Amino acid sequence: MRILGNHFGPLARRGLSAAGLLLATLLGTGLGPSPAAAQSEPPIRSAEDAFCRSEARAQVFSAPDPLNLGLREIGRRIWASCMDRTQRKAHSLKAHPRKGQKPRKRRHR
Repeated sequence: MRILGNHFGPLARRGLSAAGLLLATLLGTGLGPSPAAAQSEPPIRSAEDAFCRSEARAQVFSAPDPLNLGLREIGRRIWASCMDRTQRKAHSLKAHPRKGQKPRKRRHR
């Protein structure tokens, strides 16, 4: 049976096709994904960065896009607002102890 130049005969069903062998060879030599995909994100620098990246990935498809910015820009904005939020929270916790508590003094032994 011949459909659009593809042959689905008994030989093609038996094992890997030529395209499958070519794909396996390319993946085996390290030529799999393009270098642009590997360079799309910089390395993770902190726990907050990892948390904000996961939050941006989770929210990017449900966020409104009235300005037609695109998914990459929306994700970057979600990540940036999350980083600001986590850094402000960490700074406020360090700068101000809870009300009603005295600052702890360290005892050296």
